[in-house]
Amino acid sequence: MHWPSREVLYSVIFGTETPAGRYFDLSLIVAILLSIGVLLLDSMSSVRSHIGGTLYILEWTFTLLFTLEYGVRVYCAPKRLAYIRSFYGIIDVLAVMPTYLSVFIPGLSFLLMVRLLRVLRIFRILKLIRYANEANVLLRSLNQSRRKIMVFFSSLFILVTLFGSLLYVVEGPENGFTSIPVSIYWAIVTITTVGFGDITPQTPLGQGIAAVTMLMGYAIIAVPTGILSAELGREMRREYDMRHCPLCDKTGHDKDADFCKYCGGSMEPKAED
Repeated sequence: MHWPSREVLYSVIFGTETPAGRYFDLSLIVAILLSIGVLLLDSMSSVRSHIGGTLYILEWTFTLLFTLEYGVRVYCAPKRLAYIRSFYGIIDVLAVMPTYLSVFIPGLSFLLMVRLLRVLRIFRILKLIRYANEANVLLRSLNQSRRKIMVFFSSLFILVTLFGSLLYVVEGPENGFTSIPVSIYWAIVTITTVGFGDITPQTPLGQGIAAVTMLMGYAIIAVPTGILSAELGREMRREYDMRHCPLCDKTGHDKDADFCKYCGGSMEPKAED
């Protein structure tokens, strides 16, 4: 039996230009989703008690299949070390490691949910890379607002620590506030408006502090959203301002605009004679 060359394997496994490459990637994604389905079923005790043996065999079958696929990827990659260190290369390893490690550490196989990250290849298959520019706008907005958000979370950390410590002093262990970390947990749950209710202040003073904490939670919960929204709007305006009309030289056009919205001229620069 003739083994395909590295070039042929590369075009099938890494490429999406050929029908074989597209079919391979789509088949891979189906296999990934099926393996996730097996993992979900295995987490249900009622299902595992009836077909646990079958699920175990299926899980090892998928793991061996993905291990073979990873080995072939390393074999045919032009720059093997670059692939191994790449995002997908690391995810491909993590997609099989938990099954092998679960032999020594039971229960670790449920970390195989990381296989879902491999489905990101569908963006490449369906030619959705053009949407990466939109994602870059969001990433740049997050990067621009990171200092403001860090200052906000630092202030929030100080607030929950102060409120938690205050409730620990006011309520005490007899009312469930057994330590400062537990009281800080209560403050985080309260100020984020989650309100589990597993720990509640019993004294009037404690309830008053809790009321202030809740109101403060409503007041500050929109702060990071506002910061990100402002940066996102600024980034989108910058994207519009980058494109100008070659006729009237005005900016503010969409990236996919064919004609100027001011003068009606073509957005494509004229070829020089």
